[in-house]
Amino acid sequence: MAVAEARLSTSTDPTAAASDRLETLLGMENRVLSSLSDEHLGRLSPSTSVRAMPRPREFKSVSYSRNWLDKQPHVSGGAEWKCLAEALYFEARGESVKGQFAVAEVILNRVKSPLYPNTVCGVINQGTGKKYQCQFTYTCDGNPERISEPKAFKRVGKVARLMLEGAPKLLTSGATHYHTIAVRPSWSRKFARTASIGVHHFYRHPRS
Repeated sequence: MAVAEARLSTSTDPTAAASDRLETLLGMENRVLSSLSDEHLGRLSPSTSVRAMPRPREFKSVSYSRNWLDKQPHVSGGAEWKCLAEALYFEARGESVKGQFAVAEVILNRVKSPLYPNTVCGVINQGTGKKYQCQFTYTCDGNPERISEPKAFKRVGKVARLMLEGAPKLLTSGATHYHTIAVRPSWSRKFARTASIGVHHFYRHPRS
């Protein structure tokens, strides 16, 4: 049976703008909290006028297995979630769950780095508009971005939500780049390789 192709859109959702703003603010807050040492966090007093809120979810563990992921609740979200879920779908839907989490780590590591835009959508769309000069090929290869495998999108959507909620980044040692084993870009000879998962090699920019 043919699967109908679908494009995701929040343009008709009246709550999308508010959801996007909240999601962006939570993401920024989590990045600030994760960058602070325990010593700095301890200096925050109850009288501080602007106090950081705790992460929206505490993770005791994450299992990089399809069985565990399939048991997680169905999710959706605003623009940041949509951008990350689409990136995982087009870049890593054929990878293992571990490989999908690893690609998500790279994107969020870039968000945290001063070398790249400070939002998920900004990172993913950096360079888009110039064919094959973007950071993530699917955004500038000239092919329409259609979700034709809804089950795969549902799965990577869960990965995106877990990572945005603060799931630990333990797989790539701070990687900011990756490529498939089928190619060898010039930058891969200059950056330190931090991991190899599935068909991807992962690297960390020396200034990140």
